[in-house]
Amino acid sequence: MEVILKKSVEGLGTPGDVLQVADGYARNYLLPMQLAVHATERNRRHLEHEKRVIDHQEAKDKEQAQEIAAQMIGVTCTLSRRAGENDRLFGSVTSMDIAEVLRTEGFDLERRFFELADPIRELGVFMVPVRLHTDVVVELRVVVEREE
Repeated sequence: MEVILKKSVEGLGTPGDVLQVADGYARNYLLPMQLAVHATERNRRHLEHEKRVIDHQEAKDKEQAQEIAAQMIGVTCTLSRRAGENDRLFGSVTSMDIAEVLRTEGFDLERRFFELADPIRELGVFMVPVRLHTDVVVELRVVVEREE
């Protein structure tokens, strides 16, 4: 039986794949679990329409991300924190802290955009990659200084 996958199925394929599977597998698992639909002409046209809509939305999202990236070039995020000996912070600076400072500067970014491997735990200047889209990454300069 020929089916079109609606959701990703491990070992079988990804959404939108048109596959030939055993009749029993399709009738007893894929179709009842709504993981796939019959590969009729109507469903194929519907799939093509959904792909076009998704591609259009993806292009729009990428364009918006590039506009934000252009605005973020040269932006410096400055945070003041208490620090002890050897410039070690009492606590740390996380992506949530950086997002809050940027929000005051007019950039409404979620903390998941910041690719901060580990929290910043010392004073200094750090370059933090910000992934606004899968293809759009901008480096943000983060300055952590001693609180007076």
